[in-house]
Amino acid sequence: MPQAARLLELSDVEELTELLRVNRNFLAPWSPAWDDEFFTGERQRELAQDALGLHQAGSMVPWVICDERGRIAGRLNLNGIVRGALQSAAVGYWVGEQFNGQGLAGCAVAEAVVYSRDVLGLHRLQAETLVHNIASQRVLETNGFSRYGMAPEYLKIDGAWQDT
Repeated sequence: MPQAARLLELSDVEELTELLRVNRNFLAPWSPAWDDEFFTGERQRELAQDALGLHQAGSMVPWVICDERGRIAGRLNLNGIVRGALQSAAVGYWVGEQFNGQGLAGCAVAEAVVYSRDVLGLHRLQAETLVHNIASQRVLETNGFSRYGMAPEYLKIDGAWQDT
């Protein structure tokens, strides 16, 4: 099976920005309330540069999720990498509507699990999903994640504090 995720590059910004624009309404129920500026190439370039800076500092791994033809289908981040006694990170991901149901998110999460353990040497990888995001929960369960409970009003998604 081809690799589903690879490190974000600045040359990805244009394609990624267009994917976000096309999927703005589709992603809204699962995302922070993004303003219009978020969907500009300039803002996406700034965010990509920030993410790559955090990657250089060792606190984040920003990936793009790609389909079998190499088209960018979404994003996956390993965020908040913590060293010391904890050795952990949080994974977050999304794919565009036209790529849903193809197994790309599941493959990318599987790669992130292996990378986190074998390359980064992390002990724990966690993820938060909204309680009604059954598809994402399925992706995580398929990749060996366990449920640990609910966090009330944990994330501000689509303009409201929501349970995860």
